[in-house]
Amino acid sequence: MGRYSEADILRLIEDEDIQFIRMQFTDLFGQLKNVAITASQAPRALAGEIMLDGSSIQGSVRIEESDQYLWPDLSTFAVLPWRPQYGKVARLICDIHNPDGSPFPGDPRNILKQVLRRVEAMGYTFNAGPELEFFLFQTGEEGHPTTKTSDSAGYFDLGPLDHGESTRREVALALEKMGIEVEASHHETAAGQHEIDLKYQDALTAADNIMTFKLAVKTLAQKNGLHATFMPKPIYGVAGSGMHVNMSLFRDGRNAFYDADGEGRLSLPALRFIAGLLEHARGFCALTNPLVNSYKRLVPGYEAPCYLSWSEANRSALIRIPAPRGQGTRVELRSPDPACNPYLALAACLAAGLDGIRRELTPPPAVSGNLSAMTLPELEAKNLQRLPTSLEDAIGAMAADPAIMEAIGPYAAQYIAGKRQEWESYRTQISQWELDRYLTVY
Repeated sequence: MGRYSEADILRLIEDEDIQFIRMQFTDLFGQLKNVAITASQAPRALAGEIMLDGSSIQGSVRIEESDQYLWPDLSTFAVLPWRPQYGKVARLICDIHNPDGSPFPGDPRNILKQVLRRVEAMGYTFNAGPELEFFLFQTGEEGHPTTKTSDSAGYFDLGPLDHGESTRREVALALEKMGIEVEASHHETAAGQHEIDLKYQDALTAADNIMTFKLAVKTLAQKNGLHATFMPKPIYGVAGSGMHVNMSLFRDGRNAFYDADGEGRLSLPALRFIAGLLEHARGFCALTNPLVNSYKRLVPGYEAPCYLSWSEANRSALIRIPAPRGQGTRVELRSPDPACNPYLALAACLAAGLDGIRRELTPPPAVSGNLSAMTLPELEAKNLQRLPTSLEDAIGAMAADPAIMEAIGPYAAQYIAGKRQEWESYRTQISQWELDRYLTVY
């Protein structure tokens, strides 16, 4: 994405015949929202004069404090390539501010910015590169989504087996047009499942890119008569969809996680960052894995991590250290799923890693062997703690973790309240499994 001035954007709006601008923002629970304006309102928008009713947004302010303003980040201006060429539509990603001009503390983008100020004060830059998985399903006669796919492809297969190949290609090209670099795309393990990997960026840009990515995937899938979902586990018995996050710290243009003489050629800050992630993984799980359904992915047998562990190569571990060293040295956290709010997830991961550096924590020994294939006694012998097994468990762990609660700020309580309501709604439902299991037997 380019760096634009207000004059640059106004000129582009006129030169490109842009008729509408979407002022986009993300709510506390990761849903992308927008206020659409015509091009004539662009000067007001660029001056931060577009208002919204914050009391109507889930997890936001009370009705007596409802006036809020959208402050656009000029560097995020981009034309949406899937919209018509006549009467084009552009977008600006916005921060939410209070009437007095102060950042709204419940805005996820502002929450991430607050944590990024900590890492900057330590002399680092925090980079993140996401690997996003999703399913493409057929739609029914009335356009409603199904969980059916005519796709019969597997890992790394290509057309004609991979029926989603053309949609995946359209997504990659659209993202490139918007200045988002795609490193790779391929078919994933399950039928109808796909992965697209984005190049690492500074964390704020990475989170913005994730939200843009999800919009592009859903929009282009719908255009092609498909339904795209980032639901972590839409089908029983097959692999779920994850969002592995590659993270690194840089200082003065050099990768601070690399040390040619360190253990595994990892620096002391890298090892302490890993220790911090392990220390707080249970506490941030409600943010990286935010749905009831998320915990049906975090089960043995499907490459999703279940235990607090790290390894240099083992893909069953929670944290993996990919092979590249030097400037490419990074930590891959394998638990997050694509339903998460990326601003909150990255804020929590960074806060956890920085806590490990600040407290000079030491990670446990790296693990080897497939954790998913180990028996319970074998796992107990390694003294490995389990990730939360339900949203209820994760909510409790987050509430009990002061470092994560502090990172999210005063609206952490709002987030927890919303998730508790979600869990309670799920807990009291009667599922088809229960009816099949119990209705006739009892």
